[in-house]
Amino acid sequence: MPDEDLPAARTTVERAIERTEREEKARTAGSAKRRAVKRVAAMPRSGFRRFLFENGLALVAGLLFLLTFVGQIAAGHAGYNEDQREHGQSTKSVGEYLRSGAFVEATAENWESEFLQMGLFVVLTVFLYQRGSSESKKLYEPEGVDQRPEEASGDPGAPWPVRHGGMPLRLYKHSLSIALFAMFVVSFALHAMGGAADYSEDQVAHGGHAVTTFEYLTTSRFWFESFQNWQSEFLSVAVLVLLSIWLREQGSPQSKPVAASFHETGE
Repeated sequence: MPDEDLPAARTTVERAIERTEREEKARTAGSAKRRAVKRVAAMPRSGFRRFLFENGLALVAGLLFLLTFVGQIAAGHAGYNEDQREHGQSTKSVGEYLRSGAFVEATAENWESEFLQMGLFVVLTVFLYQRGSSESKKLYEPEGVDQRPEEASGDPGAPWPVRHGGMPLRLYKHSLSIALFAMFVVSFALHAMGGAADYSEDQVAHGGHAVTTFEYLTTSRFWFESFQNWQSEFLSVAVLVLLSIWLREQGSPQSKPVAASFHETGE
């Protein structure tokens, strides 16, 4: 950016900050403040109930995962054995099914698409914007996520890597995307290995020959399974980014305030 443009840019940012502060003050007064007071008054003081209150989102999400995972296992096991009987082959116990290529492939190919979606979304939102979307950083106002962590090295409440600096901080600055992409790579590998085992079993049953994991990676079946999951995840991200411009969900931090204009960007 040319130096002569900097004063105008600073003025734009300062005005945006003032406008945001006024809007935030207005929105957190009145009914929003009363709701916060009621929430704090109802909050358990200590013990297990306090733990449940403070961790309810993760606990419910984890419970839903376990319930649906058990449902997948039960339905998948029944369907697998039904297919085995139709082809005159022996059925498998639940334990054997969980070790089968069919189960590993079906599970890992879904996990890989989720981790790829989340990892890419985390990285893309660092430098790409969508005006009016709650899933985007603000266009004109400063964002806390853009602060250089070195500026908080003296904060005793900052995480250890921030206070330590050096390589721990360099890794910590990107730890979220690193973790998500690492889980994608592991899921991708499990998808390939499980798919190779299942594909080989099907090939041998029809008079063909087994394939290695690397050979399976060259098949159209593997890439069809991958792309059909990936495209659905990217579609869901695009839909959420765009719908959050015009649609709202009162009380959700994933939505803009109901009274926010369509052009207002960020949560």
